[in-house]
Amino acid sequence: MNKRQTNMLKRVIAATVSLVILIILERITELPEWLFRILFLIPYLIVGYDVLIKAYKGILNRQVFDEAFLMSVATIGAMILGEYLEGVAVMLFYQIGELFQSIAVGRSRRSIASLMEIRPDYANIENEDGSLEQVDPDDLPVGTIIVVKPGERIPIDGVIVDGTSSLNTSALTGESLPKEVDTGDDVISGCVNISGLLKIRTTKEFGESTVSKILDLVENSSMKKAKAENFIAKFARYYTPVVCYAALAVGILPPLVMGLLGQGWDFATWVFRALTFLVISCPCALVISIPLSFFGGIGGASRNGILVKGSNYLEALADAGIIVFDKTGTLTKGVLEVTDIVPAEGMDKDELLQLAALAENYSTHPVADGIRRACSDTPELSRITDIEEIAGHGIHAEIDGHRILAGNAKLMDRYGIPYVKNNDLGTIVYLACDEHFIGSITVSDVLKPNAAKALKAMHDNGIYKTVMLTGDAEAAASAAAKDLGIDEYHAELLPADKVTMIEQLLGRKEKPSDVLCFAGDGINDAPVLSRADIGIAMGALGSDAAIEAADIVLMDDDLMKIPLAVKIARKCLRIVRENVVFAIGVKILCLILTVFGMTNMWWAVFADVGVMIIAVLNAVRTLQTEKV
Repeated sequence: MNKRQTNMLKRVIAATVSLVILIILERITELPEWLFRILFLIPYLIVGYDVLIKAYKGILNRQVFDEAFLMSVATIGAMILGEYLEGVAVMLFYQIGELFQSIAVGRSRRSIASLMEIRPDYANIENEDGSLEQVDPDDLPVGTIIVVKPGERIPIDGVIVDGTSSLNTSALTGESLPKEVDTGDDVISGCVNISGLLKIRTTKEFGESTVSKILDLVENSSMKKAKAENFIAKFARYYTPVVCYAALAVGILPPLVMGLLGQGWDFATWVFRALTFLVISCPCALVISIPLSFFGGIGGASRNGILVKGSNYLEALADAGIIVFDKTGTLTKGVLEVTDIVPAEGMDKDELLQLAALAENYSTHPVADGIRRACSDTPELSRITDIEEIAGHGIHAEIDGHRILAGNAKLMDRYGIPYVKNNDLGTIVYLACDEHFIGSITVSDVLKPNAAKALKAMHDNGIYKTVMLTGDAEAAASAAAKDLGIDEYHAELLPADKVTMIEQLLGRKEKPSDVLCFAGDGINDAPVLSRADIGIAMGALGSDAAIEAADIVLMDDDLMKIPLAVKIARKCLRIVRENVVFAIGVKILCLILTVFGMTNMWWAVFADVGVMIIAVLNAVRTLQTEKV
């Protein structure tokens, strides 16, 4: 508990104890009633003085109709009519409800605050004598060498210039497994250095680094409100004055009509009903629980590495019906890997791969990178005596005194070398040694291990159409779509074509209320992310374009986070609807019963404070993302 909550708890306890003492005294003594009325003011003022002050300030500022005004009028009126026990009890239970709500909101805020812990307080720079000095990260220019000790957070994005270590990225991605890094690797702010000492050259200013962008995104998420939140805000603005005038009518019109008809001027009974009417009609259950539900949903999502820019996007995601995917880097790893090695007769697979790695050693082509990574043994570069790159064809190299050719089919045709055609999907590298074909290697962008599982989970959760957009060839796109279980795919698209396809898909929704989501890697998908109803940036750590263009940012490459995000959004909306129906239903029932004299102040306490506590408890469930 914070200081304010602790103070409120002390006041509630003091008021409760004094109220119990007064009830006992009333039963065992015969003190005058006027004295008891004065004594009952003690617990009333202990627990309710701040409500009275707030109501008074609201009247002075001409903002009369709020819950403080309703509670003040109802409780003071009850005590004037002699119902001082009920008056004190209503104020006491109202404050207990407020305390409970404050604790629940605090819990939600702590779920966000845990993410806020990624904000670094300092950065270490090394002085000439080798000592470390702590400085404000805001003051460091790009290119500064900073030192990150084991256990410290990386304060600014950069590249490692010295050291190896493991990084804990869980605060950003929700991933518990550490990430291994080495000299030359890019690192982002907010990660915790687990083991080795790292020296990092900053590549961004602190204000432009990943941690700053994430914190700004989360802190401002409450600014973009959902339709349900906006509705409740407008509802409360008009609802409160209406019920105040309705209560006034309940207190005046019935006894006036009855008096004119000669049935007595029973103002006391009807004024008490009007006061009960006021307490019941207080809208705090809705005003508190609905924003709390969205706040909890955003907080729960953030703990799983899903950053939602506003509750309006969380609300929209609950109606997701179509999810469109970019292929490269989203459904696939986005890195070329060796997927097959087919040696010619008499040639060993490992020897073929090592010759290819030697031939491609100085190439910067992504295919060459994939071949070099696949070679487990580091090639001896001294074996290479000459390398020539033939544009659009491949590599000509002298290795161990032999003439090695590595490239596409055009390279084999150019030198008149008969070869066995490889029909695998992907990029085929053919190899020849001294004019003789020795085999082929297939390099391709492989699907993410959990991609098919994630697509199935989306279908199981009511996503009725999944679509893949790619610039790849028809054959590669068709094979990927089949392996993944994608409903529809479109291949050989230019970036502008993807926007056109999104436009067409938006016109093919089953229902106008259905939401189309686009998931991309965030690097070159900004136009499509912006055009979709909901843009989801995948694996966007360090990607400025993604954080700017997307509505939802997934902090890692885990496709399973998409169905999880949809589940969280739907659970949040379900809880919001439950609270709206429950709160309004109970209040309408109790208001009707009050008009007919079938309730009292204790019913009012339940209809206001009891309903608020139940609604808040229900709203807190949005934080529990483990069970969605």
